[in-house]
Amino acid sequence: MNDLTEGKERSQLLRFTIPMLIGNIFQQLYNVVDSIVIGRFLGNEALAAVGASFPLIFTLISFIIGISTGSTVIISQYFGSRQPEQVKKAIDTLYIVLFVASLFLTIVGNLASSLIFRMIDLPEEVIPQAMSYFNIYALGFIFYFGFQGTTSILRGIGDSKTPLYFLITATLVNVVLDLIFVVVFHWGIEGVAVATVIAQAGAFLTMIWYLNNKNELLIFRPLKMVFDRKIFIRSLQIGLPTGMQQTFVAVGMLALYKVVNAFGTTVIAAYAVAMRIDSFASLPAMNFSAALSSFVGQNIGAGKIERVSRGVKATLQMTALVSIAVSAIAFLFPENILHAFTEDRAVVEAGKTYLYVVSGFYIIFSTMFVFNGMLRGAGDTLVPMFVTLFSLWIIRIPVSWWLSSFMGPAGIWWGIPIAWSFGAFFSYIYYKTGRWKKMRVI
Repeated sequence: MNDLTEGKERSQLLRFTIPMLIGNIFQQLYNVVDSIVIGRFLGNEALAAVGASFPLIFTLISFIIGISTGSTVIISQYFGSRQPEQVKKAIDTLYIVLFVASLFLTIVGNLASSLIFRMIDLPEEVIPQAMSYFNIYALGFIFYFGFQGTTSILRGIGDSKTPLYFLITATLVNVVLDLIFVVVFHWGIEGVAVATVIAQAGAFLTMIWYLNNKNELLIFRPLKMVFDRKIFIRSLQIGLPTGMQQTFVAVGMLALYKVVNAFGTTVIAAYAVAMRIDSFASLPAMNFSAALSSFVGQNIGAGKIERVSRGVKATLQMTALVSIAVSAIAFLFPENILHAFTEDRAVVEAGKTYLYVVSGFYIIFSTMFVFNGMLRGAGDTLVPMFVTLFSLWIIRIPVSWWLSSFMGPAGIWWGIPIAWSFGAFFSYIYYKTGRWKKMRVI
């Protein structure tokens, strides 16, 4: 556990972010290794199938993960105000919600996957593999939610290091199992999904075993958990806008895939690879944002508002430096990066166009995420929801569709930084109003 209400803001945020960043790099390797193994050994159709499965997976889990943000805010503010009994109640309530949700989504996902893939006009030759991958992956939702929930709880009380060790181990297990199941056993795309489920289950179960022997506050006893209705309702009030925001993003990704799918399997495969690269490029911003949320939650709980403002400034400076470096790498070495996933020349060329358009705007993306992370930590989640809704559904999707009608796939890619720019601008304007200072939730 780590008290973020004392010490230098920059060093506190950096120390808290680095373990999260390393951990999430390894977590993203789940998806990247899947894509590399699939692209190298199973071909473009399989690569497109996994790429198309991602927005469906994200759509199903995004609302619940967003809702859990409310619990994380409450946990961090209770921890900052020194109320351990309330922290424990909030933890129990979060676990109960996540496990019920995971079972529900597993059933719904398996029943609806075929219909959704056809609704977004995924090519018929890709659908069978997409369904096989997704339906197996969905069986691991209970472990995915369990691990992500435990990770969020630990971050809420200032511990970003413990999840790192389990993520590293899980990623290495996933890499080994991918190669065994696909290259040795020839299980195809199903083997990739099975490897991921096994790795996620191992990560969650071993972390729970470790915490049960390490920290009284975090002991996991399913039969003794108590559901606190008041905390759940308060969590819902805070987390519902974020849940809706995440859902808007997820459904928007499905809608964008409908535009992408019109250009065929090659562009779908290129977009699938580009999203994997984007997921890495966005990690610094997303992790600094998550660290800032915990920092803001604890300091608002402790009544240290000026410290929050200094933390925001420090985070903006650090994310700007990292974003410039990441943009330079993606812009200067696109072919080297893309060739790790595929040797198909057409896919590489389509992916290069994406990186040339999007990579120069990672600093705008990071700015937007920093302000949204700050507002979530304060419990002010309604405005980020509306900003996301506007930038995605009013800007990104219509602009991408319109530009693609005469620019081709490049028009889809240009819609992305245009939407980021609107999102960053409106988030900054709202932050400057200072209304978030009145949003203490406990």
